[in-house]
Amino acid sequence: MSFPILTVATFLPLAGAIWILFIDKKKEEKIKQIALVTSIGAFIMSLPLYFNFNLTTHEFQFVENIPWIKEFGISYHVGIDGISLFLFLLTSFLTCIAILASWTIKERIKEYMISMLVLATGMLGVFISLDLFLFYVFWELMLIPMYLLIGVWGGPRRIYATIKFFIYTMAGSVLMLLAILAIHTLNYKETGEHTFDLLKMYDLDIPMGTQFWLFLAFFFAFAIKVPMFPFHTWLPDAHVEAPTAGSVILAGVLLKMGTYGFIRFSLPLFPYASHQFVPFIAWLALIGIIYGALVAMVQEDLKKLIAYSSVSHLGFVMLGIFVFNIQGLEGSILQMVNHGLSTGALFLLVGMIYERRHTRMIADFGGLAKQIPIFAVFFMIVTLSSIGLPGLNGFVGEFLVLLGTFKSNVLNATFATTGVVLSACYMLWMFQRVMFNKLSNKKNQNMADINSREWAIILPIVILIFWIGIYPKPIISRLDSSVNHLLTRVDEKYKTTLNKVTKDKEKLALKEDNVWK
Repeated sequence: MSFPILTVATFLPLAGAIWILFIDKKKEEKIKQIALVTSIGAFIMSLPLYFNFNLTTHEFQFVENIPWIKEFGISYHVGIDGISLFLFLLTSFLTCIAILASWTIKERIKEYMISMLVLATGMLGVFISLDLFLFYVFWELMLIPMYLLIGVWGGPRRIYATIKFFIYTMAGSVLMLLAILAIHTLNYKETGEHTFDLLKMYDLDIPMGTQFWLFLAFFFAFAIKVPMFPFHTWLPDAHVEAPTAGSVILAGVLLKMGTYGFIRFSLPLFPYASHQFVPFIAWLALIGIIYGALVAMVQEDLKKLIAYSSVSHLGFVMLGIFVFNIQGLEGSILQMVNHGLSTGALFLLVGMIYERRHTRMIADFGGLAKQIPIFAVFFMIVTLSSIGLPGLNGFVGEFLVLLGTFKSNVLNATFATTGVVLSACYMLWMFQRVMFNKLSNKKNQNMADINSREWAIILPIVILIFWIGIYPKPIISRLDSSVNHLLTRVDEKYKTTLNKVTKDKEKLALKEDNVWK
C-alpha cells in the first residue's frame, strides 16, 4: 500500500489532541466527542493492516522510511510484522474503550482527553518503530501522559504512586538509552556508517562479552515495564491510584511494552546472552507466577487483586519467550493480547461498580448477582477468561506457553502449571464473595445494572474473548512467518557465537599446551 496507513493511524490521536487544544474547556461534551471520534478513527484506520496483511512473508509490511536527522543516521522508519500487528490493533482498540469509559470524568476534561490521545500516539509508535532512536522517542513520549493521568486524576495516594512509577520507569529508560548509543557506536566501528536502523543492527556481530552488558541494560528497562519480580512493586500502587481508563491502558498495553521489547530487541540483538540468561529469567518468571498468585489471593481491594494477577500472568509470557520454540513464543504473543483484553475488562468492570458504590473492598459486596444480573454475567465471562477456561481466549495462550515450556524444561512447566491452579483459586473465590452470598449490605440493594454506554464498552471485548478462544487461527496464522524467522535468526546467530567461543577455547588450550611443552 502506497498510502502511509501506519503514520495516519498512529498520529491521528495526536491530531485529535491538537484539535482539542483550540476548543474552549467549557465545551466538555464536544471535547469528549472529538477524543472518541479520533480514537475510533485510528482504530478503523488500523483494520486494513489486518485484512491486507501478507501471511506468507516474514518481512516488515506497510513500511515507511524517511530520513529524519541524516547527520546521525536517524530516520522515520516504521513497519509491522506478525509480532507487532496484534499489539498495534490491541492498542488502538483499547484506546477507544478507555476514552468511552472516561465519560464520567468531571475535572479537567480537556487536559484529560489530551493526555489520553497523546498517550495513544506514544504507545502506537513503540510497536511500529524500526529505528532505535525513534523507538526511544515514542517510549519516553508515553511516559509523560501516563504520569499525568495517575498524578492528576488518581486516588488519594496518587503522588506517591506517580513518583514511584516515574522513578522506576525512568531508571530503566536511561540504561536502555546508554545501550542504544553503545550499539550505534559498535555499528559505526564495524561498518563506518552512522545509523540507528534496527534491521541493520540485526546483522551486527556484537562481541560475546559486550552482549552480556547490553542485554542487562535492555533487561532492566523491559523487566521494570513488564513488570517482572522483583521489579513489580510500582505496579499495584499505580493501578490502585490510577483512574479506571488509566488502569485499562496500563494493564492492557503499557505492560506489553516490556515483553514486546524482549522479543523485538533482546532476542535478535543479543542471541548468545539471551540463551545464557535463560535459567535466570525462567526462575524469575516462575517466582512471579506463583508469588503474584499467592499475593493476589489475600488482597481485599479488587484493583490490587487484579494488579497482582497481572504479575502472575505476565510471568507466563516471559516464560514462553525464553523457551526458544514456536509454541512458547506464539503463546506468549497471543497471551499478551489475551491479557490486555481480559485484565482490561476486569478493570473496566471494577470501575463500573466503583462508580456506583465508591468502594473497591471485596468485603463491602456480596450477592450482587441478584441485583445486577447482566453485570454478573459479563463479570463471570471475564473472570473465566482470566483463569484460562477452554473456549475462552485465556486458555489458548496459556496452553501454548505450557506446551512450549514442557518441550524445553519439564520442571519449569510443572511449576508454571501451579500458577494456573492458583489463578482459578483466587479469581473464583473473589467472584464468589462479590457476586454470591447474601445481599445483606443495604447500600448494594439499590445498585443499577449496566447502562447502554457500559454495554458498548464491555460487549466488544467479550466478543473478542469468545472469538479468540473458539477460533484463534487468524491470529496464529499471522504470527507463524515472523516468529519462525525470528527463532531461526536467533538460533543461527547463537550457534555462530557458540562456535567462535569453542574455537577460542581450543586456541587457548593449544597455547597453554605449547607453553607447558
